[in-house]
Amino acid sequence: MATTFLEDAARTQAAEAVAAIESQTAAEVVVSVRRASGDYAHTDARLGAAVAFVMLLVLLFIPQEVHLFAFPPVVLLSYAAGVMGGRLLPSLRRALTPRKLQEDSVRTAAKAAFTELGVSHTSRRTGILVFVSLFERRVEVVTDYGVDTSLMGAEWQEALTQLSAALSASPAPEPFFQALRRVQAPLSRVLPRLEDDVNELPDMPGAVA
Repeated sequence: MATTFLEDAARTQAAEAVAAIESQTAAEVVVSVRRASGDYAHTDARLGAAVAFVMLLVLLFIPQEVHLFAFPPVVLLSYAAGVMGGRLLPSLRRALTPRKLQEDSVRTAAKAAFTELGVSHTSRRTGILVFVSLFERRVEVVTDYGVDTSLMGAEWQEALTQLSAALSASPAPEPFFQALRRVQAPLSRVLPRLEDDVNELPDMPGAVA
């Protein structure tokens, strides 16, 4: 998933989707894609400790005699293998990381990106950040105070739900950017494009890392 979303073709799709949305609304949309919002090293450590503990039990209870000097290196190598396994198997790492921690990490990273990318610097304060965190398979949308999401009602919420569903369901970026275009309708209804609107923020995704 990370590879496809970070390719130039996906970045172009994102820019096209943003341009289409902004052609009908006064909102300024920015897409930011991150490989992960948290480090989650503690998950790797817990997995390593579990593998090392299991190996210790094996050494203690197998019928063959194992010299005590073999215990430390075998247990340490087992720990390292568990840690490496967590890093090489993102699905396992994600499953072992508490959902609440993932949600909090994405939310914090999205708020930081909102500031770092200057989404709050638009003249009418109508910036919207669509923050995509690939490891967690989560989308966090941060809006400036000029975007009143309460006026957009269920149509806006449904569009955000479709964004998250598309990211979770498919490793390809196309369904996600198709879903992204669904925010155009509620945005254009509440924030229609004005004659003097100018494109204040780049359409190409920011801080893709």
